[in-house]
Amino acid sequence: MLTRASYLIGLLLVAFVSSAAQAAQPLTAKDCVTCHNAAPTEPQKEEPVPLYVNAKLFQSSVHGPMGCTICHSDVKAFPHVPKPQNVACDKCHSGPAKDFSESVHTAWDAMKLKFPACLNCHGNPHGIVAKTNPLSPVYPLNLPYTCGRCHGNPDLAKRYGIANVFALYIDSVHGFALTKDGLLVAASCASCHGAHRVVSPKDPSSQTFRTNIPATCGSCHAGIEAQYFDGVHGRALKAGSSAAPVCTDCHTVHHIAKVETAPWQTRPATTCGNCHKQRLRTYQDTFHGQVTALGVAEAARCWSCHGNHVILPPSDPKSSIAPQNLISTCGQCHKGVTRSFISFEPHPDPRDRALNPILYYAAVFMNLLLLGVFTFFGLHTMLWLVRTWNLKNHQSDDFPFGRPQ
Repeated sequence: MLTRASYLIGLLLVAFVSSAAQAAQPLTAKDCVTCHNAAPTEPQKEEPVPLYVNAKLFQSSVHGPMGCTICHSDVKAFPHVPKPQNVACDKCHSGPAKDFSESVHTAWDAMKLKFPACLNCHGNPHGIVAKTNPLSPVYPLNLPYTCGRCHGNPDLAKRYGIANVFALYIDSVHGFALTKDGLLVAASCASCHGAHRVVSPKDPSSQTFRTNIPATCGSCHAGIEAQYFDGVHGRALKAGSSAAPVCTDCHTVHHIAKVETAPWQTRPATTCGNCHKQRLRTYQDTFHGQVTALGVAEAARCWSCHGNHVILPPSDPKSSIAPQNLISTCGQCHKGVTRSFISFEPHPDPRDRALNPILYYAAVFMNLLLLGVFTFFGLHTMLWLVRTWNLKNHQSDDFPFGRPQ
C-alpha cells in the first residue's frame, strides 16, 4: 500500500509532466474556455472585461480566429499566474492607438483605468465585431448612443466639463435621418469629429476647426461646398478672413434643422443678422421684415434675394441682385415686375442721409411734425385743465347762472 507521502509525490509528478507537456505546445482558445467558459458564481465586478467568456460569442468576434494568447501573451500555460498583465491594444492597433493618444479622450488613460480606454467605445473585447456589423457599438446607427453615454449624461457633463450635445444631435436633421430613417450615409459623431483622433475645435488640425468646417461638411455636401467657395463668404475665408461665416454660423453645430421648415424660414435674426446687424435693422423696417416677424414664411427673407450659398455682390453679373437680374429675382414672388418696380430701395434707412437723402429729410420732417403736434396739443390740454380747475373752484361773473358742469 502506498504511503500518503508517496501519493502526494506521485500527484506532483503528474502535474509536472502535464505542465511540461502543455508548455511544449501553445495554448488554444479551447484550452482557455475550459475554465473561463464556466458560469460565474457571483456577479462580475470587473466589467467591462468579465472573467468568464462566452465561447460562442468570442469565436464570432473579430478576435476569435486569433485565439486568446494573441492578446494575453504572458499566459504560456495553465494554471497561469493569478493576475495576467493588462492587455495593450496598441500591440496590433498601433495606428488607432497613436491617433487616440493625440485626442481629447486621452483623459481616460490619465485616470489609470484597469482596462484599455478603447473598451469604452468598442465594448467587451471578447465580443468585438466589425464596425460594419449592426451589433457593434460603433456601427453608424449605434454610434450616437455610444457617444451619448458620456455626451448625454448631465452629471458627467457637469463633473468633467463634457459637451452635453446628445439630445441636440438626436433632434437634428442628421439625427433624424440616421436614427429614424436609418440612413447610414447621414452624418454621425465620427463623420465630423473623427473616430480615434478627436481633438479640440481650437486645434487647427481638427476637422471642426473653424477654417476646416466647410471641407468637413463638404465631405457629404460636396455641391454646397463648391457653391460656398464661389460666393463672397467662401472667398473671404480663402483670403484668410477670420470673420468670414462658415457652415456652422448659419446652420448651428449640433442642432441643425431642416431649412424648409417655417421656424427656420422666419429667423433671419439668428442667421444673416448675426453679422449684418445694420442690414437686419433696415430689413425689419420693411413690409417683408414685419410680416416675417409675424411668422409669415412666404415673405421674402435675406436668402430670397441674395441667395443662400452662392452669395455674390451686385457688381457681379451672376449675382441675383445685379441690376440686370433684379426683374427675374423680384419676379419670383411679384408678377408683372417693371423697371419702375425694381427701383424701390429694399433696405431703406431714414438715419443715413448719404444713402437716402430724400427719405432722411422726409423722416426729419415727419418727426418734427409729430413733435410739434404733440407739443401743441399737450400744452393746449394742460392749459384747458388749468382753466377747468379755476372755473370749478372760483365763482365767476361771466357765469351768472352758475359754473359750467
